Amino acid sequence: MTTAIEQTTGGDGAGKQRPTPGDLFGHPRGLAVLFFTEMWERFCYYGMRALLVYYMTKYLFLAGQVEHVLGFAAVKGAIESVFGAQSPQQLSSQIYGLYTAFVYLTPLAGGILADRYFGQRRTVIVGGIIMAIGEFVLMVPSLFYVGLLLLILGNGAFKPNISTQVGSLYPPGDLRRDRAFNIFYVGINLGAFLAGIVCGTIGETYGWQWGFGAAGLGMIGGLVQYIVGLKHLAPDNVARRKEGKVHDDHPLTKVEWQRVFALVVLCILNVSFWAVYEQQGNTLALWADNNSDRHIFKLVGLGWEMPATWFQSVNPGFIFAFTPFINVLWERQAKKGTEPSSVTKMAIGCFVLGISFLVMLLPAKLVDRGGVASMWWLIGCTALLTLGEIYLSPVGLSLVTKIAPPRIVSLMMGFWLGSSFFGNYLSGFLGTYWEKMSHSAFFGMLAAISLATGVLMIVLYSPLKKAIGDENATSTAPVGGAGDT
Repeated sequence: MTTAIEQTTGGDGAGKQRPTPGDLFGHPRGLAVLFFTEMWERFCYYGMRALLVYYMTKYLFLAGQVEHVLGFAAVKGAIESVFGAQSPQQLSSQIYGLYTAFVYLTPLAGGILADRYFGQRRTVIVGGIIMAIGEFVLMVPSLFYVGLLLLILGNGAFKPNISTQVGSLYPPGDLRRDRAFNIFYVGINLGAFLAGIVCGTIGETYGWQWGFGAAGLGMIGGLVQYIVGLKHLAPDNVARRKEGKVHDDHPLTKVEWQRVFALVVLCILNVSFWAVYEQQGNTLALWADNNSDRHIFKLVGLGWEMPATWFQSVNPGFIFAFTPFINVLWERQAKKGTEPSSVTKMAIGCFVLGISFLVMLLPAKLVDRGGVASMWWLIGCTALLTLGEIYLSPVGLSLVTKIAPPRIVSLMMGFWLGSSFFGNYLSGFLGTYWEKMSHSAFFGMLAAISLATGVLMIVLYSPLKKAIGDENATSTAPVGGAGDT
């Protein structure tokens, strides 16, 4: 039997990993397969997201066009029955929030289906196909809501089951797991980076529908790459159950329930983080379009104005820049025994996210007085926002695969992603105050929410740490790894 890694135990009892000839840059080859699969899926998702608010406010929800959108009157009526009359910007913000929210609710169902019936592999493939179809449906303006529904359903099948397969590449106690999820997270953001530039430029220049079409083609490319690379992935839970390697007919133990409870608490705390973070595609997109001076080369007399959609690529660009340094930092801290726990890292992420919006207070005051702010304020805000994201999002994904009971790992990943359902909807709701508050007050509110969440994580650190136990001592991964034969 060959394995993706060999694990030895040093005199101190700590797990040490020695790469085998089958590894690629010190990690199983399956990580590269999942990296590029997720890259193209995120190209699909973020390509659509980069266009969504602009598409609604500049085209779809304008008189003469909106009357032809199937189901528009029903959706608008339902929203206004709760929140009152909505301007095009407010309605677009609500739709943005609802869409991005449900994208992260359906992974609960996708996780259950994968754990109990179809396995992660089949569920990923079906989800990717549905997402591609959804993008092509969006090319028909009258079917806008149908396309959104297909993307929501497809993402629900895809998202929780691609992430859990990363954890399955590593055996219990493998200290490379957090670093692996950071590498995987670069794949997510490489797709997002390309999406903002490619789909955004195509949509703004040649027509919104062609931007959606480009996103759909990206998803097809990801599926082809995934199917070709299946041989490098670890068997999923359904396959291992058929081989008799997984027995899940016994109830969860007390320790397992404690870990599930800890994950649920962290999911609840994550809601406010995502509510603030997701302003990138909502109010910050409006800020970039209406309140930022986007001229790049005016000092040398060229005066080229950068497309507003390109700002959606700034965040993933910083992911590429920061991740190698963060990985080196964490690796050095691990060797010294000073690497922060997952909960501490997540609290740091909330603090840095809050600081990123404090940075926007000065330019917001300028805009509130009728001026226009340099785009470098937004870029600086995004740099800090990205640093906060690196400390929270991939760490959370890794933590789920470490401590979730193996037989419900996809369900728990779906639950983790489901916390973004409430966060993304809250993001849309908060966005309705963009026109009701001064911009400085709005950014101050976002900073306060995120900073308060960080404080709450620190307060709850001790009981959460006790419930989680040694997060590196347990794992959902099959010990054989990706090369188990």
